[in-house]
Amino acid sequence: MSLYRPLIAFMLMETTELLRQQVVKRLMAQSTEEEVADTAIDLWEQIATQIISIIGEGGFASLYMRSVCLTQSTYPWLAAVSPQSKIGQRFTDLKISLEGQSPEQASAANSLLLITFTDILASLIGEQLTIRILRSAWGNDPSKMPGKEFKNE
Repeated sequence: MSLYRPLIAFMLMETTELLRQQVVKRLMAQSTEEEVADTAIDLWEQIATQIISIIGEGGFASLYMRSVCLTQSTYPWLAAVSPQSKIGQRFTDLKISLEGQSPEQASAANSLLLITFTDILASLIGEQLTIRILRSAWGNDPSKMPGKEFKNE
């Protein structure tokens, strides 16, 4: 029985990661074409608030910039500058980048950026804590969460 525990843990981690990615895509899909950039920035502001309260502005900026660098291989037009520390202006460059693209491209790019960010975060602090942070940031609304596994972690 103990031989299966690592496999079960791995399968649960993979399932949780997939659910986390689905949550990001679902949240982005809820915006209209006119709201894509605003929705993206709202999601980032909400998660930034949670992360900054734990690791500070510099820690968040480092994670964010790493995520942007990795995402730029797919979407090279994403803004490469560090988020500003002033609330409300923190993601100005990201918003400008997203507004310069079609709604589909902007949504796909921001989804990948958020997924990359949450993947890095999960690799550093674990899936359960990452899910708790996302739940704190984005709420626990069942219409926004794809499965009970995500809510009950």
